[in-house]
Amino acid sequence: MTIFKQLIAPGACVMALMAPSAAQTPGQRISLEQSAGSSRLEGPVRVQSNLNIFMPGPTGESAEAEKLRERARRMVYEMAAHECNLLRATLAKDCRLVSVSSNVNAARQINPQQPEGYNVTGSMSFQIVIK
Repeated sequence: MTIFKQLIAPGACVMALMAPSAAQTPGQRISLEQSAGSSRLEGPVRVQSNLNIFMPGPTGESAEAEKLRERARRMVYEMAAHECNLLRATLAKDCRLVSVSSNVNAARQINPQQPEGYNVTGSMSFQIVIK
């Protein structure tokens, strides 16, 4: 299990999260505890990355608000496109984007000092082969 802690060190794991039991082979789940005894995982491994940010700006139906929502979705998709490159540079010899989703919601103002804007969440799944 220590190899996984080293691979997703603090700072590097802000965008990439690996869930327990994330290693999979076709038709079989391998938990992190089971794989700790082996020196190397064989077969495909699933990686889940998540993004959660706030983008200040106008909300509503204005052209500026629509541009901000589009910029927020674009950010999620660009991150998904770049994530395979990051995975190949760090731990994967092969990477394939399996799914990506984005969610852009107008932020509710709780207090007068909170700026208007959008809460943006993104989620992406990848299937990789470990180097």
